[in-house]
Amino acid sequence: MPEGVFSTVAHRIAALQGEVFPLHVGDTWMEPVEGARLQDLADAPAGLHRYGPPGGQPELVAAVAERRGVDRRRVLVTVGATGGLSSAAGALLAPGDEVLILAPFWPLIRGIVQAHGGVPVEVPFFRAPPGQELPTGSVEERLRPWLSARTVAVYVNTPNNPTGQVLDAEVLSGLAAFARAHGLWILADEVYEDFAWARPHLPVARFAPERTVSAYSFSKAYGMAGSRVGYLVGPEDPAVMAQVHKVHMHTAYSAPVGLQRSAERALRTGDAWVARARRAYQQAGRAAAAALGQPEPEGGTFLLVDVRRCLDAGGMQGLLEECLDHNLLVAPGGSCGRAYQDCVRVCTTSAPPEQVAEGVRRLAAILERRGGARHDLS
Repeated sequence: MPEGVFSTVAHRIAALQGEVFPLHVGDTWMEPVEGARLQDLADAPAGLHRYGPPGGQPELVAAVAERRGVDRRRVLVTVGATGGLSSAAGALLAPGDEVLILAPFWPLIRGIVQAHGGVPVEVPFFRAPPGQELPTGSVEERLRPWLSARTVAVYVNTPNNPTGQVLDAEVLSGLAAFARAHGLWILADEVYEDFAWARPHLPVARFAPERTVSAYSFSKAYGMAGSRVGYLVGPEDPAVMAQVHKVHMHTAYSAPVGLQRSAERALRTGDAWVARARRAYQQAGRAAAAALGQPEPEGGTFLLVDVRRCLDAGGMQGLLEECLDHNLLVAPGGSCGRAYQDCVRVCTTSAPPEQVAEGVRRLAAILERRGGARHDLS
């Protein structure tokens, strides 16, 4: 597995003093909707500290099934979307099986595939790596060169972390056709579904319902990252989710019972909260993009900035350390794919807007001082 993103500078991060600008982690400054916070569990009935059903609390499963318009048997409540995708990988992969991971990607998916004996195959798809161009043509033509006899699945994240791109119907229908033609599963990471601005988010399962396992997250949708509750919606074939259930039960058993209650409250009462977050997140992304000379993101909460012209003999390590000199943390792009090692990922929602704005200002000044033109991936 790859090293931790900040393993080489962890000691310096621990020693930081004063105000820190944490633009490296995909979190939110917003508190969850009232009624779904930890303190709101005080009025909950007894039993929150007992084991719950491995598949999820019945009330939350019912709320998810109602929201998604699916049978309850297709829903599995998991320990965050991370636990859900891990359970899906454990159920669908045999040792040596390959997963096409459309890059750049959410940093943890590569290790999840490896943890279950799979082989991650990184496929530049959303943005061209620095100094390169993406292949043109249909989705089939773009993905076929990466296909092998061991390929069993495709992982896709839309709206995308870290580029902010939102895939349209043409691309998603092409992806579905590719998966059908080659007998592949689709692992659809849709945790930023509520935060798409350029065009509406389209569920991947709409295009290939029989072979898609979709992951969702209360962490992203409702600002509840510390609660560790997410869920999967699987295909209609009950045998698929039965296997995913088994893996989840044998690795995590169940998501925290009390926090599932909070998640149910968020799902049933949090639409206004989501609307406020949409406005705030879009504004934060737009402001950060303008300050860094980037195009406005189509969705999500990240920017991926090409900094290759700003790297000196110290490379990315030197840039990260200079950022730390200014109490600024950004994520190296290599965590989102080996082809993106000359980029940095910036989260625009990880702290209050004025704190993010100051962190972005510091990053822009560092890049300017290093003499690099701030430009986007094309």
